[in-house]
Amino acid sequence: MEHTGILPSNSLDRTTPPLVRPFGKLDIVHPERRSMKNGMPLNVINVGNQEVVRLDILVGGGQWHQTLPLQAMFTNRMLREGTPSMTSSQIAEKLDYYGAWLDLSSSVNCGFITLYSLSKYFERTLAIVADMLMHPLFPEKELSVVTEANKQQFLVNSTRVEAISRKHLNRALFGEKHPFGHFTEAGDYDRIQADVLKKFYRDYYHSGNCSVFVSGKVTPEIVRCIEEHLGSQEWGAVREMPPLPMVKPQPTSQKHIFVERADALQSSLKMGGFVMDRKHPDFLKTRVLTTLFGGYFGSRLMSNIREDKGYTYGIGAGIVNYPGIGILAISTEADNRYVDSIITEVYKEMEILQNDLVSDEELTMVKNYMLGDWCRSYEGPFSLPEAWIYVQTADLDDDFFNRSLDAIQQVTPEEIRLLAQRYFCKENLIEVVSGKKV
Repeated sequence: MEHTGILPSNSLDRTTPPLVRPFGKLDIVHPERRSMKNGMPLNVINVGNQEVVRLDILVGGGQWHQTLPLQAMFTNRMLREGTPSMTSSQIAEKLDYYGAWLDLSSSVNCGFITLYSLSKYFERTLAIVADMLMHPLFPEKELSVVTEANKQQFLVNSTRVEAISRKHLNRALFGEKHPFGHFTEAGDYDRIQADVLKKFYRDYYHSGNCSVFVSGKVTPEIVRCIEEHLGSQEWGAVREMPPLPMVKPQPTSQKHIFVERADALQSSLKMGGFVMDRKHPDFLKTRVLTTLFGGYFGSRLMSNIREDKGYTYGIGAGIVNYPGIGILAISTEADNRYVDSIITEVYKEMEILQNDLVSDEELTMVKNYMLGDWCRSYEGPFSLPEAWIYVQTADLDDDFFNRSLDAIQQVTPEEIRLLAQRYFCKENLIEVVSGKKV
């Protein structure tokens, strides 16, 4: 019989689970940090063998900094719509010709420019991106097209019960005057004018307020190109950035909020309340608790509400992070008839975790899931910059990942119970339902 190297199926013992091996230190490649001539930080992550590099430019201006809704998003989005030397179509055509991929996005506190480029064309694609970054025109015609397209997409999405409940929960938690409590409305798109974006650009887009990450097979030539095109001299209206003012949330006193959608086939349920931020000593171990509670397919909420009760196809829980604060959030969509029962079961599962010790077997299963997820997240050359960008934008230290690993490995059933008693407070959770009255 020819040996194929494959064991016959009858030789496998499928009754015994594989041994769980102890997990060592998470060996995440650290970036090589340097400062370019104009003072811009450059983070080099030299990993991988493919002739492709990823470039990320971070701008310290996001939703938190804007004076009008959508200002940060559209300022960043409009960078690709034309410069004195290139029209928007020419930018798109050139990037396509060189096989490059460009993404422009914004978050709470940052704008992001992400470029994937073949190494052999990197200098040419970088020159395009540098021109976009330093010399945007914000042309009126293109702005009108972009805002109208986004407005139409907004109008479609804003009718979804999930979007409605999410917005109302944020407003209930933060208050209408807080940057994160404001509803984007259709009229906000009409108020976006070129002058509004140019002001935001002047305030935040300059060499004193940007940093650069490059990852992949980073050669000295790649670094030279970055330093030449982005770091050789100051650009933009460079100025010292004032500290970001922290606005205190003003949550509502309402416990339950219902937003009717008469045509809704399902209701969206959002539950949320304030907890610690990412720098709090309890944060890392509390993430194990929330994962066990509702953070993966085998969680308590999924086992009870999906598998046993059949109320929903999916329910999740976790900590949503904002500057200086976190939110314990629970989210699901279900038939309108089941919403009240789901809320009851959520609180029941909280009480069980507050009173009963988690079994060693269940806790080990959750730990293995989290450790595996960590490994998958940081195993590739283009996932590593995500890790270090997260560290920078959240103002965390370089040991954050190893401390996270230690927290996962070391947390005990008793600590899980104590954390549940400390942070699972149903009285502090606001319940928001968007759907059809039953």
